[in-house]
Amino acid sequence: MDKIYKITKNNKIVATEWGDVKNPMVIMLHGGGQTRHSWKGSASKIANLGFHVIAYDLRGHGESFWDENGDYTFNSHKDDLIEIIKQNNKKANLVGASLGGMVSLSLAGHEKDKNFCSSLTMVDIGIRPNDKGSERIINFMRSGINGFSSVEEAADAVSAYLPNRKRPKDVSGLEKNLRLGEDKRYYWHWDPLFLADKGGNIKEREEREERFRQLEFAAQNVTVPSLLVQGALSDILTDQEKERFMLTIPHSKFAKIDDATHMVVGDKNDIFAEAIVKFLLENVSK
Repeated sequence: MDKIYKITKNNKIVATEWGDVKNPMVIMLHGGGQTRHSWKGSASKIANLGFHVIAYDLRGHGESFWDENGDYTFNSHKDDLIEIIKQNNKKANLVGASLGGMVSLSLAGHEKDKNFCSSLTMVDIGIRPNDKGSERIINFMRSGINGFSSVEEAADAVSAYLPNRKRPKDVSGLEKNLRLGEDKRYYWHWDPLFLADKGGNIKEREEREERFRQLEFAAQNVTVPSLLVQGALSDILTDQEKERFMLTIPHSKFAKIDDATHMVVGDKNDIFAEAIVKFLLENVSK
C-alpha cells in the first residue's frame, strides 16, 4: 500500500509498503533518476519472508517533494531517511542502490545516527562511484532533459543506454518513471535541479569531493552487518571500488551477480532478491 510521510509541514515523501508493520523493517532506497517502483519485485519477496518493507521516492524524484532550492545533498537525503525511521519507531535494515546506497552509508556510519540502522546493503555502489561510469549515467540523464514524444521513444533511449537488456514488448511499465508535461511530452520523473551540482564548475567539484570525503569517514565507522552487491558487468562498482570498500569495511560480505550491469535489480531481479534475503535472514534478529 502507498503511504505519505510528512518531512516538514509542506514537504512529503511518498512510499509503498509491504508486510506486517510488527516485523523487522527494511527500507529500500533507489538510485538517482529512478523511483520507488524499481524495487517492486524484490520488496514483495522480502516482505513475504517476514519483513516490513518500505520503498520510497527520494526527494526530487517521483511523487515525493522537489526541493525549491535544489538541495539534494547526501545529508539532506539522510535527514529524510532519519525522519521516516523515527516515524516507524524501530531500526532499519537499509538497502540502497547507487545514490540510495551512498545515502544509506552516510547514515550507517554516522556516529550519532548509528541507533537508526540494523544492517547495510550497498547495491552496486562503493564509497564513491567510478568516475567514468558516473559520467556515463549523468550524460544519459541529461540527454532526456528535453523530454520524449512518447513512452516508446523513452524506451528506445533506455535500450540504447542498456543494450545488454532485452527491450520489453510492453513498455507501459516505464510510465511510472515518466511524467507527462503540459507540452504533452514525457519527462523523466525527477527534478532537473538534481543534476545542478554534478561537477559542472570548480565550486561544484569541490563541494562534491567534500561530500565524498565525508562518506569515506562514514564508511570507516560502519559496525553493523554489511553486504556489498556487485553487478559483474558494472562500470560504477568496478573491482577497484569493490576492493576499496571491502578494505574500509572489512567485516562486509560480498555477492556478485553475473550478467548484471549497474542496474542490478532490473537485470537480475530474482537472483538479486535471493542474495538480499539470504543476508537478511542470517543477520537480522526476528
